[in-house]
Amino acid sequence: MLLGVPPVLPRCPQYCRVSPFLPLAVPISPQAVWAQAAMPVEPLICADTAARVSSVLNRDVKQFGKKHMFDASEETCWNSDQGMCQWVALDFPRTVKVSQLHIQFQGGFSSRLCTLEGCRAGEELVKISELYPEDINAMQRFQLEETVLDKLKITFENSTDFFGRIVVYHLGVLGERL
Repeated sequence: MLLGVPPVLPRCPQYCRVSPFLPLAVPISPQAVWAQAAMPVEPLICADTAARVSSVLNRDVKQFGKKHMFDASEETCWNSDQGMCQWVALDFPRTVKVSQLHIQFQGGFSSRLCTLEGCRAGEELVKISELYPEDINAMQRFQLEETVLDKLKITFENSTDFFGRIVVYHLGVLGERL
């Protein structure tokens, strides 16, 4: 390799895409490309979505409340108080099909394990998925098995903070409104 000249990388085979979760390109079929393009994915959290959280740091909802997870500002966040198993619960105004979760923690105040539970109106919560986020500041995107629900609960089971605090700058749930 010559100094200052980048190495030539092998070309990706036809119908490949780079996955944000894998370091290498993953081959996918033409049918999967078409199916992926055909499914509408939109943000599901809106002004009518009821959100609840387990706690707020020092009960200071003005500075650290749940609304800051959804305001698209890089300078505000939801900051939980200390304690084990912090959570966020979302009640959607109408039935949705969830397919992605986007979350941005503050490094050092993230969760090593997130458990997602959901249900239709009038039913009990059931476990949907377990996610294993990294302890980083960057936005993390998780592809979920498509699930139809009215309520979603995200439990942060294992905080990287010694006192169990969680800090979330952005939370997005994507999928399709039914």
